[in-house]
Amino acid sequence: MEKVVRDIERLIAIEDIKNLKARRIRAMDEKRWADYEATHAEDHVSDTYAGGEPAVGAKANAARLAQVLGHITSIHHAHTPEITILSDTTAEGVWAMEDMLFWKQGEESHWLHGYGHYHEKYRKGPNGWQFVYRKLTRIRVDTSDNADLGLLNVDNKSN
Repeated sequence: MEKVVRDIERLIAIEDIKNLKARRIRAMDEKRWADYEATHAEDHVSDTYAGGEPAVGAKANAARLAQVLGHITSIHHAHTPEITILSDTTAEGVWAMEDMLFWKQGEESHWLHGYGHYHEKYRKGPNGWQFVYRKLTRIRVDTSDNADLGLLNVDNKSN
């Protein structure tokens, strides 16, 4: 019976982390930065910015993302999670990701369509599960002609 209880607890933790991921992505795309920040632990490290230093801390991460995406329409999808529960309070996961970004450079409309993976770590605390680490690795990036990716902190890995 104890194994069944442990299996159920593990499955509940995985579902909680999936819901955390969904809340994070929706808050980001809807530009709800306080809600986005709340999905991250205070000591969170985000290593997702091409050629830049990681954002350290939930507040710094949310502020940096708000600056990068504030003027951009974004659509993020996360698929096929591989979540490993390491303990009652720690987990890690890898998610296939796809994002679409749309913005103006002057009067010109531009877009980016990216593909890759999120590599993440999670911790359960008084506020439930939160992100403590994220690294985005991109496999491919397709863009409109003359798109200035420096504005987005994105490496162009088009094939």
